[in-house]
Amino acid sequence: MAMDVVDYEIRGAEMQYVEVELDPGEAAIGEAGSMMFMDAGIGMDTVFGDGSKGQGGFFGKLLGAGKRLVTGESLFTTIYTNESATKRRVAFASPYPGKILPMDLSQLGGTLICQKDAFLCAARGVSLGIALQQKLSVGFFGGEGFIMQKLDGDGLAFVHAGGTVVKRELQPGQTLLVDTGCVVAYTPNVSFEIQYVGKIKTALFGGEGLFFAKMTGPGTIWLQSLPLSRLASRIFAAAPQRGGSREEGSMLGGLAAGGLLGGVLGGGDDE
Repeated sequence: MAMDVVDYEIRGAEMQYVEVELDPGEAAIGEAGSMMFMDAGIGMDTVFGDGSKGQGGFFGKLLGAGKRLVTGESLFTTIYTNESATKRRVAFASPYPGKILPMDLSQLGGTLICQKDAFLCAARGVSLGIALQQKLSVGFFGGEGFIMQKLDGDGLAFVHAGGTVVKRELQPGQTLLVDTGCVVAYTPNVSFEIQYVGKIKTALFGGEGLFFAKMTGPGTIWLQSLPLSRLASRIFAAAPQRGGSREEGSMLGGLAAGGLLGGVLGGGDDE
């Protein structure tokens, strides 16, 4: 499959975005809602499926869209094509604090498996599919690591990871135990299994869940320190539970609430 060869530049620190430079006729595909800005002369086309050149015919497009639906993504992707006679740029922004990782699939054996919400954008020609874990234990207890995205091709793809990113090279037989939500991506030769934490007390009160992802080399894995699920759970835990608004200053908020409560309980003292 022929891939468009694109240049890029990643900007920012905590909230990054990637600028992709397109030569005339080149194109990039982006996840729905990821585009930040683009130069005049770039045309947008929303397509059914993943927009890869190998997705021919209605059945192929339907199959590609179905794969994206299984991973929780939109049925549609957007293709950004440089229709001008000079170079143009289009930028894609990360959805939450973290890092954007450029993945050259030609140097990774042509395939990369990543979390279902990690894909951000890619050069035209990269195929988006699903990677179902083969072992039954992963299906029952793998959580976020059960259904993952599979990126195929020999071009550039960009994935997003939350917080700080760690890249580990696992030697043959080397094993690393990871929280399932902290796995961003890995090469397909890495063995992915689920392992029980081992102790009931740790499972119930340790706060790390009942199972770990057991990853065994050889291969490369990328880990994130801030999974989206962990960030969302902390925000939900800190949010008002009954639809009200929480005051920023706890002391002033407490005084205001106390004064209001005193006025209600005091009845009509001013009358």
